[in-house]
Amino acid sequence: MAAGLPQIAGTLAPVAPDQRIQDLDVVRGFALIGIMLMNVEFFNRTTHGIMEGMPPGLRGLDWAASWFIAYFVQGKFWTIFSLLFGMGFAVMLMRAERAGRDFLWPYLRRIGALAVFGAAHYIFLWDGDILFSYALAAGVLLILLCAKWKHILIALVPLAAVGFIPGLDAVWGMAATLLSIAVNSLYLRSEFRVRLRGANLPLFSFIQLVLGSIGVIAAVVLWLLPDGPKEPRVPVTMVSIGMLVVGILAAKFHDPVELRGLRLGVATYVFVCVMMTVGGAVQYLAPNPPPAAAADQKARAAAAERLDRLANRQADKRNEASVFSQGSYLGTVELRARKFPLKVARDAGFAIVLVAMFLLGVWFVRSGVMEDAQAHLPLFRKLVLFGIPIGVGLGLLGSFIAISSTPGIDRDGFMAARGLAMLGNLPACLGYVGMAVLMLHSKSVFAGIRVLAPFGRMALTHYLVQSVICSLYFYGYGLGHWGMARSWQVVFVGVVLASQIAFSHWWLARYRFGPMEWLWRGFTYRETPVMRR
Repeated sequence: MAAGLPQIAGTLAPVAPDQRIQDLDVVRGFALIGIMLMNVEFFNRTTHGIMEGMPPGLRGLDWAASWFIAYFVQGKFWTIFSLLFGMGFAVMLMRAERAGRDFLWPYLRRIGALAVFGAAHYIFLWDGDILFSYALAAGVLLILLCAKWKHILIALVPLAAVGFIPGLDAVWGMAATLLSIAVNSLYLRSEFRVRLRGANLPLFSFIQLVLGSIGVIAAVVLWLLPDGPKEPRVPVTMVSIGMLVVGILAAKFHDPVELRGLRLGVATYVFVCVMMTVGGAVQYLAPNPPPAAAADQKARAAAAERLDRLANRQADKRNEASVFSQGSYLGTVELRARKFPLKVARDAGFAIVLVAMFLLGVWFVRSGVMEDAQAHLPLFRKLVLFGIPIGVGLGLLGSFIAISSTPGIDRDGFMAARGLAMLGNLPACLGYVGMAVLMLHSKSVFAGIRVLAPFGRMALTHYLVQSVICSLYFYGYGLGHWGMARSWQVVFVGVVLASQIAFSHWWLARYRFGPMEWLWRGFTYRETPVMRR
């Protein structure tokens, strides 16, 4: 295995409290604050509504709170959590390597338990769960770092076959993700090279250049055919050019091997965001379509299909709002259970972005940056100095295009704005991590951020408890405060977080782990950890 996963039998035990990296606990606690500030809105709006950006009609403090969270919080903190997940993977792996013990099976049990937690969280509490997404992406990460090509191909065959079954075409997305990860593994682990006209190209670069060239030819044909399909012209052109660029850069930056994970993570994340931004910009700047009366039959059919999708979307929003604001608990569970297969399919695509962040987290630990943060403070200063202004600035730049989406109108610019904001999430996330680390290691009042360490150590417990509290407070089967004003949501979050931080100190003064952390560790290592101090 190229990632150095040990295969020596043995027992891998949980990390002892005195072996913990305090910086990770503080950053995790800091991230959990942003997570709740972002997530509380999901308990007061429909899922479709959240994806449409800032709600229209806000005034005063409600507008200010919504704007601040949209551009300084949203997207910045789930990326931090993803980064931390990759760091946790690396810490567990390095401890296994140093002890000469097995890593694979404990980690499979770990992500299996996380998948169960996530599925239960989604179905029984809240449809904004990300634990299941992390579990699925963690499995994809293992494939990227460890799996052999023949095993991947064996898995692809049944997935492709299932995709042909009517109603199961979403499986094609899973197959595409698996194929993408398989190709990316060549960049990380393959040293095979192809000679081409005097050039000595890594296999990954060769494949990207070949596929990109074929795509460019296909794009030219699509643009030249007057009666050919118009919809794939822009996507095929964009993706093909992107693959050519990736192939050239991968050839130039193939070595050293220690930086491949970092480079692949950054490149993957940026590629996805750039494609989204460029696609949105093309859509925004495209000329207005002809009136329906003057359009050809195919265009009118496409317009009718868009109207049907919009009507279905609006009906889903009304149904969701009714169920969560007035429905029974069983009604909410039934609604989420029916939506769960769609979540699994979507998470397969989202896994590519999550794995990119995981790879960055692995590099931060493997390189020693997080294990000895004190020695790398200049790096964290640079992350703050450049990451936060660039990251937040990209989102603010997008806000000049659009701050919300207009349902049914594709040319409102919101997709381009979201692409810019998502592109900025990566540098902003790294800047926020740098800021938390610098505060922790300062000799000023800012060092008080260490108060978040116990809160971060119980992140899983608190994440789930937040969902319990919010669902009981906001949903119709509880206290029914659905639709609370955005500014009051911030006050609510402040009260809950203050209580959780205080409780964390009280609990960990008496016990070694949070309740869910204790259960998770016990399942992972097949033992009953000692709970009391």
